[in-house]
Amino acid sequence: MSIIISLDKCSAISPHCVVKIMQGGKLPKGGGIWSIENEIKPSDLYCYLYAKFGPPNGLQNLFRQDDSDNLIHWDWTLGHELGLIMILGLNMRTEVHLLGNFDFPRCNKEAFISSIKNDLGNYGKAISKFRCEHLENWDIFINPYRQLNDTVEQFITELSELDLNPKKENLQNPTSPANYSNFMDKMNKLMERYNKGIGLAISLRIMLPILAETFINLLIFILCRPDIRNNKRLFDSYFKENIDVRIQSLHIKCSGFATPIDWNSEQCKKYNSIVNQRNDLLHGNIAVEKLKFSEIFFNGKVPVFKQYETMWQQSVGVSINASGVGSVKQLQEDIQEFIEYVLSCLESDAKGHVEFILAKRDIGRNRENGRLGILLPDYLVDFGVSYIQNG
Repeated sequence: MSIIISLDKCSAISPHCVVKIMQGGKLPKGGGIWSIENEIKPSDLYCYLYAKFGPPNGLQNLFRQDDSDNLIHWDWTLGHELGLIMILGLNMRTEVHLLGNFDFPRCNKEAFISSIKNDLGNYGKAISKFRCEHLENWDIFINPYRQLNDTVEQFITELSELDLNPKKENLQNPTSPANYSNFMDKMNKLMERYNKGIGLAISLRIMLPILAETFINLLIFILCRPDIRNNKRLFDSYFKENIDVRIQSLHIKCSGFATPIDWNSEQCKKYNSIVNQRNDLLHGNIAVEKLKFSEIFFNGKVPVFKQYETMWQQSVGVSINASGVGSVKQLQEDIQEFIEYVLSCLESDAKGHVEFILAKRDIGRNRENGRLGILLPDYLVDFGVSYIQNG
């Protein structure tokens, strides 16, 4: 027959008493741990425990740092006729630790959860009051700049690891039929590497200008003046303006700028050039002068070559030049210099604030007042503990 553990038979005890109980050797060392994920919402459980027992009273509350970067965020330790019940809020689950004379294999986890759900209604008003007065409601969203920048860095690394060297690896045509088979083997292996590199280079040429635009949009999102931010039509229309207009009006529509952006600066000129190249690629523009890779004469239908090129030059060589494999690293540096230039136009406090947010994976926004914040560390840590019941 299963044993039903109910919190109705529990009471909150002071941390001092918990220490005395655990150090006094009077507590049997049996028990076990239940793991609860979303069988009951952690926020509902937190508010319920607060309404029923008051603030968290467990020892783990003494060890936590005053921020969100903790292994255990809250701890209620409750006295029960059989021992202690510790309810711990972790990053990925709630743990219920039964410490004492509990016949743990017979204790019913589902019944324990059901008893809490059934008791929620008895504290409905207190829970609603606590949630309204003490809990801030935040949305967590992905930082698009950080996400895209991580992808760019990954692609740059993969491209570098391919170690492409078109000049050094330029294959000459086979000099005899006997050499043809060996030539094709080398050609196929090289093409496999170079085709991957070409794909990475084209992707990077598209992504790098987007990275800069994402940076500008996030900058606007962080620093936009309240009178514009709070006017949905003005705020939305700002993001719809051409990117050069958005950039040149940053000091007008955003707070924290010490100097305007000089669109004639070398960094902005390079960025604008990269954007134009990206647009040709992205929209499939047929710009012959940019796409041209060779010239030829024709006498009627007779081709008269201006110069002969190898099979390598006419296949992989053409794709290498068109994809811009050799210029991708420089493009990345130019984009980074543009971003650093825009940041240099900010006042020091605003610059530090923006750089801090740019580096974070997740960003939070308060639903009530729109305030931005970093709510959680980039990496959530988990751990496990087990108790062995005395036999």
